[in-house]
Amino acid sequence: MTLPRFYPVFDSAAWVARSVRLGARLVQLRIKDRPEPELRREISEALDICRRHGATLVVNDYWRLAIALGAEWLHLGQEDLDTADIAAIRRAGLRLGISTHDDAERNRALALAPDYIALGPIYPTILKKMPWAPQGLDRLAEWKRRAGDTPLCAIGGMSVERAPAAFAAGADLIAVVTDITLHSDPDARIRDWLRVCA
Repeated sequence: MTLPRFYPVFDSAAWVARSVRLGARLVQLRIKDRPEPELRREISEALDICRRHGATLVVNDYWRLAIALGAEWLHLGQEDLDTADIAAIRRAGLRLGISTHDDAERNRALALAPDYIALGPIYPTILKKMPWAPQGLDRLAEWKRRAGDTPLCAIGGMSVERAPAAFAAGADLIAVVTDITLHSDPDARIRDWLRVCA
């Protein structure tokens, strides 16, 4: 499949629903530090919502739940790769995205033949503390050259205004979080993203 260029990341099924009803077609559910019954409930609800709207849900981290609940996509960070059973993930037919931040992580990710790799943070981000300095657009362009045919996702400090330059540098899709969730009019911002990514 050709991946949609707009890739919002949310921490609840409610946000997933809000975005797919407005037209998002690829959405990541990234929930941290919740009890398993709550995780199972949120992932199940988000999967149901996406299926009803013809969208694709990417489950962050929880590969066992993703398999058990019939998800089609999974996203893993580098730390998750240390403990995830990649063979089981592949046997279950899950498509896989992987976070990268430096050359060693990129090479490790590409060796697993992922369905996309993400590079970040491209710009300073307030979402979480990062041990890496902002990567910038030149690094994004270098990553694209090295990734070849593997789709490249830009993440970190992304905004509607910064999106065209990221696409020009080689991003195939852009993951966005706080530019939507902290916006005064999130629905309007989602529509703006859909326009700039069309």
